[in-house]
Amino acid sequence: MDDLGATRLGFADERDIDLFIARLEAFERGEISADDWRAFRLVNGVYGQRQDGAMMIRAKIPGGIATPPQLLALAEVAERWAGGVGHVTTRQNMQLHFVAMANVEEALRRLADAGITTREACGNSVRNVTMCPFAGVAAAELFDATPYHEAMVRHLLRGPYSSTLPRKFKPAFSGCCGTDCALARINDLGFIQRRQDGRIGFELTAGGGLSTLRRSALTLEEFLPAEEILEAAEAVVRVFHRIGNRNNKAKARLKWAIDKIGPEAFRAEYRAEREVIRGEGGRPLVLPVQPPPPLPSLPQPAEPLPGFAEWAATNVRAQRQKGYSAVTVRVPLGALSSAQLRALADLAGLGEGEVRLTIDQNVVLRWVPTWRLPLVHRELAAVGLASAGARTIGDVVSCPGTSSCKLAVTASRGLAGLLTEHLGAHPEIAARAPELAIRISGCPNGCGQHYIGGIGFQGGVRKIDGRAVPQYFVYLGGGVASDRAVFGRLVGKVPARYVPAALDRLLDLYQARRTPDEAPELFFARVPLEEAKAVLKDLFELSADRARPEDFVDIGETRAFVEEVTEGECAA
Repeated sequence: MDDLGATRLGFADERDIDLFIARLEAFERGEISADDWRAFRLVNGVYGQRQDGAMMIRAKIPGGIATPPQLLALAEVAERWAGGVGHVTTRQNMQLHFVAMANVEEALRRLADAGITTREACGNSVRNVTMCPFAGVAAAELFDATPYHEAMVRHLLRGPYSSTLPRKFKPAFSGCCGTDCALARINDLGFIQRRQDGRIGFELTAGGGLSTLRRSALTLEEFLPAEEILEAAEAVVRVFHRIGNRNNKAKARLKWAIDKIGPEAFRAEYRAEREVIRGEGGRPLVLPVQPPPPLPSLPQPAEPLPGFAEWAATNVRAQRQKGYSAVTVRVPLGALSSAQLRALADLAGLGEGEVRLTIDQNVVLRWVPTWRLPLVHRELAAVGLASAGARTIGDVVSCPGTSSCKLAVTASRGLAGLLTEHLGAHPEIAARAPELAIRISGCPNGCGQHYIGGIGFQGGVRKIDGRAVPQYFVYLGGGVASDRAVFGRLVGKVPARYVPAALDRLLDLYQARRTPDEAPELFFARVPLEEAKAVLKDLFELSADRARPEDFVDIGETRAFVEEVTEGECAA
């Protein structure tokens, strides 16, 4: 592990890449099957796209923590081989699309030089461990979860079971007291901060998930002492490895295994596995050294630019450390250009010397002296990253959709862009529910997490006189509370071009029918579906005589819409 400065160590191992190339050469010689090569390739973070010959490299960024050398490496790989753009995901990864297979080795080695691994970023493995981006600086947290998160990542990465699981396995650490800020309850393994009798620890959850079977995670431990997290996590992984369904990929996630044997039987399996691990000597917790807070520096005055106050109101939050602020950089559609990645590498130096990618597809700069905020805003504006409205209704979350994914039905990023523009052009509409979360997925798998959106949209298709029309299933009232996940209710299906109108009507309904101070997610979770259907009824219907030529073209596309779904490698 190379030292990346400020005591932060990387996660890369050049031997992973050497083995990757050896297996590729063996496949090309016909010594291993296409299925075996694909499974190995996926475990190493190289994923086939919808386009022939194009690969996606998923760079694993544990906790979203990226140092300047890593941002520069991502910028170089994006610029040289991935069309000049990196994509921040809802699991704090960075995806690099449209990489030719011939360039994969060089791209992987450049990432590894900066300590970035792709190991277990895809495939049937322990995926990236996500974490609250404000861990260590949040005003309400019980303790800084960062060292515990890092210890967990290092324990599970390249572990004996971590790349041979029945299906993917997603862990998360939530760091703010009283909230599930990292969405642990929709993950396979979750750690939510708790304190008991003067000791720090976590509520341990397992078996959450979205897709076609939504589950709020089962609580395995109301209070797990912090020093026991490694053996507890390994016990869950080992039980999943042993009892998970290896015959039916559609029912292979941990939530299905828990459903099959029941919660109490699963808890018993977990406890028994913990005893086995203790008999092996346990898994002592050694916390890695964390970088020290930045040293105070002399002010660098900067005159505020127009728009500074609006930006600061939505994108800046005070840290618990007096005199410092955390800045959320809004990244529309999660897309960062090479130039923007380089600018963020420079801007990290105005704070703690690193950045944190978020599960909302944004970037957080922490430990920014509050007097320095006008300078940060000025520098962000210079590279097109000073948009206000972070984590507001206009900050739409979306999967890549048909821009790259084989499983996607619709161009979800096209819809996300359209809604972002629509809300930006009509602030009076956005003001009806400024904190509402809109999430979009191009298929039922839910990579855009639409099932937990206050309003969620899932791509689909309908036929009119034999011609395909892109459409979206509309879900209302999803979210993750402190004690459970709540999944949106399906209200109907709207042709893609009519989604902005559907959103406007739903916001009108909220404004007219809410109780005083009622949050939009709570309103949409309780409003009778018949009321919501009534305001959208005519949008559900699209007949041949009403259809316009553009209704048969997906948003952001120019050719006629055709449903082209193949076997996606996330199911491989």
